[in-house]
Amino acid sequence: MLDNSPQLHRSASSAADTYSSIQRINEAVDQSSGWISPLKYELGKVIVGQEHLIERLLIGLLSGGHILLEGLPGLAKTLAVKTLAKAIQTDFRRIQFTPDMLPADIIGTEIYNPQQTTFEVKQGPIFSSLILADEINRAPAKVQSALLEAMQEKQVTIGDQSFQLPELFLVLATQNPIEQEGTYPLPEAQVDRFMLKVVIGYPSRAEERKILDNFERTDAEIEVAPVTRASDILAARKVVNSIYMDGKIKDYIVSLVYATREPESYQLQLKEYIETGVSPRATINLKVAARCLAYLAGRGYVTPDDVKAAAIDVMRHRLRVSYEAEAEGIGSEDIIRKILDTVAVP
Repeated sequence: MLDNSPQLHRSASSAADTYSSIQRINEAVDQSSGWISPLKYELGKVIVGQEHLIERLLIGLLSGGHILLEGLPGLAKTLAVKTLAKAIQTDFRRIQFTPDMLPADIIGTEIYNPQQTTFEVKQGPIFSSLILADEINRAPAKVQSALLEAMQEKQVTIGDQSFQLPELFLVLATQNPIEQEGTYPLPEAQVDRFMLKVVIGYPSRAEERKILDNFERTDAEIEVAPVTRASDILAARKVVNSIYMDGKIKDYIVSLVYATREPESYQLQLKEYIETGVSPRATINLKVAARCLAYLAGRGYVTPDDVKAAAIDVMRHRLRVSYEAEAEGIGSEDIIRKILDTVAVP
C-alpha cells in the first residue's frame, strides 16, 4: 500500500490538473462564442428548419474545414451559404460551375501586357475568404481539380508564382445527386479534401408551411445583418483547438476508422460490402468535428456522443462501398451506422 501511495498522489494531482484545465477551457469557450447565437438567429430568419445544415456550416467556420452540400435542386443549399456570407463581415465570391468552364476561370491566369512586354497575373475568384462553389459537379474533373491545391494548402500557383489565400479561406460547395443528368463525379482526391459531406433532405410539413409564410411576396428580401467578423471566427478556432479530448476518446475515433478497414476485427460481417475504408483524413477530421460540436454545446471537453454525431458526415464520402453493397441497396451511411452500433463506446 505504501509503495502505491506516490502513484496514487500523482494520479490525483493529474486529475485535478485536468479538471482545472477544462474549467479554463470552459471559460474560454464562453467568452469566445458570443457570436454563435446571433449568427444562428440571422440564418434562421431565412433558412427554415435545417438545423443540421446550420450546425454543419458552423463546424466549417470553426474548423476551417471545407463542406460539400448535396441535395436536390431547391432545398436552400445555395441560399444557406449566401445567407451565411451576409452575416459575416468578410469577402465572399460565388463561382457557378458549368460544363464549359476552364481552370483559369477559378484560379486566374497570366495575361500578356504588350506595353511592358511582360506577363501579368490576373487572380481569379478563388482569392476570397468564403467561396461558394455552386453545383460543383456540373464541371468536368479538370476544372474541379483546379481547387485541389487551394483546398489543401491554402495557396494557388499561377505560372511559376504561388499566392497565399486568406487565413479564413473556406470552400462551401453544393452538388446535385450524381444520378442527375449533366453531372460529373468528383475526383476521389478532391472528395477526400472535404471535411464534411452533408446530405440535405426535404423539409417537414410544418417547415414547408413556414416557408410559405416567410415568402408571402416574391419581390421581398429578408434582411440579414452582419453579426460577426473574420477575427472573431479565427479567435474561436484557437479555442476549439484547445478543447480537451481524453485518450479513450481518441482510441474510440481510431477504432471507428479501423472498423471500416478491418471490420472482422470488430466482429462485423461487412468486408464484402466495403471496397475501401476511410482515409487518415477521416481520423483527423473526426477529432476536429467532435471538438467543434463540444464548442457549440458550450463545453471544454469532448464526449463520445460528439464523435458519434460527427461520424456519418465525416466518413460517408470517404467510405467506398462494393458492387455487392450497391446491388443490395446498402449505402455507406448504413455501414457507418452499423459500425457505430457495434464498436464499444468508452
